[in-house]
Amino acid sequence: MLVQFGTCRLELVQGDITRQEVDAIVNAANSRLAGGGGVDGAIHRAAGPTLMAETRTQHPDGCPTGSAVAASGGLLRAKFVFHAVGPIWRGGVSGEVELLKSAYRRCLELAVEHSCHSIAFPAISTGVYGYPIDLAAESSLSVAREFLLTKKQPNLVRFVLFDGGAFGAYARVLEAMAD
Repeated sequence: MLVQFGTCRLELVQGDITRQEVDAIVNAANSRLAGGGGVDGAIHRAAGPTLMAETRTQHPDGCPTGSAVAASGGLLRAKFVFHAVGPIWRGGVSGEVELLKSAYRRCLELAVEHSCHSIAFPAISTGVYGYPIDLAAESSLSVAREFLLTKKQPNLVRFVLFDGGAFGAYARVLEAMAD
């Protein structure tokens, strides 16, 4: 699914984020940037050991929730990996919405700072962190839309959803935005 916002495109695909041919891939990381399972583990395996070594060297104190840091892409097709730390879902009473939006916004800012024309996001915080997929879709897509309309870059923002349920949730939200 592809929607145009000004001169920029926002796209939804179902698939493997590690296989995306984009300038930057976003990793759903933990605050220690210590690697893990899910998207994080898949990205680290595909990028090779240099990703973890560089991340430990450049960001020894980790990254706070709601933010993101940049690293090179290692063996990935992408030039960069942006480690984004989303919130753990605690029922929506601990600032989760703003923290999730902030993580997405910071990744888009990093894309501009690193002259990236394209970026691929996973559904940050929706795995083991338990963030409800429908709410995550609303927050992440609204941030991306607003950023594209105001900053007019990057040229392509792609959300790579792991399964049909996530794709459907994101598609419903994006269709409503496009109307």
